[in-house]
Amino acid sequence: MKGPLFYSKILLFGEYGIIKDSKGLSIPYNFYNGALKIESNNSQEAQQSNASLKRFAAHLEQLQQEDPNLVQFNLTQLHSDIANGMYFDSSIPQGYGVGSSGALVAAIYDKYAQDKTTVLENLTREKLVHLKTVFAAMESFFHGKSSGLDPLNSYLSLPILINSKDHIEPTGIPSQSVGGKGAVFLIDSGIVGETAPLVQIFMENLKNEGFRNMMKSQFSKYTDAAVDSFLKGNFKQVFDNTKQLSKIALSHFKPMIPESFHQVWQKGIDTNDYYLKLCGSGGGGYILGFTEDLEKAKAALKEYKLEVVYQF
Repeated sequence: MKGPLFYSKILLFGEYGIIKDSKGLSIPYNFYNGALKIESNNSQEAQQSNASLKRFAAHLEQLQQEDPNLVQFNLTQLHSDIANGMYFDSSIPQGYGVGSSGALVAAIYDKYAQDKTTVLENLTREKLVHLKTVFAAMESFFHGKSSGLDPLNSYLSLPILINSKDHIEPTGIPSQSVGGKGAVFLIDSGIVGETAPLVQIFMENLKNEGFRNMMKSQFSKYTDAAVDSFLKGNFKQVFDNTKQLSKIALSHFKPMIPESFHQVWQKGIDTNDYYLKLCGSGGGGYILGFTEDLEKAKAALKEYKLEVVYQF
């Protein structure tokens, strides 16, 4: 048995801000994917995944007991499949900010949830919010606190616009221009990021009034403007706002940026050849880059391999 494929995702805008109700824009990234498999596989990865699924199933059982109205799973089937060696066969790197746990959550919901919301339905706002709530509760097993957005993106495989916690909708994004000079790209930091401790740092920072004010008056303002201009295809404004977000990240989210990247980050702001952003919670994994001139960015970042996500 091999289940359907679930893809990785990239949160273009809204990292951390979506916890505090700023806008966000998340797009599927089909370069990586994962699927549930039941077959004899004695590799270490398959065994580790199977053991992790066993713990995850216990979390889902507890979730179902605590909140039976939220979601019900076919737990008998799930436990039986896990006992038969089921694992999540995935090319999505873990701890890289591209939604490895989100794809797994989407796959489990798709196969085992009862009365599930399907992609073929008329996805009303209520249905989307409900799905996101279910996914947040499921994914909290991996991160402690989850917005539910990564699994939602993976499950629907559509770009998602987050207007606020309770107002999310599928959206269209400007079509790519393969020969375009402008690009969004990923850089591999070579370090695995840990989401839970970084979210903890952010939650601690929110207790500080100055930080809260910065999130409201600066971070949310530039994020919202970047999302709006991206959806309209106004890339000049996208870059203006992304530059501000890049500066804010370097000033206020330093623990989330690997130290070896502090200078490279600043260099982009100084030269305007590229702007770097956090990809997911940061701390390692991928770093997201925006450039108006891909060749210039490649030359400036020649020590790194750039993975192009979107061109315009």
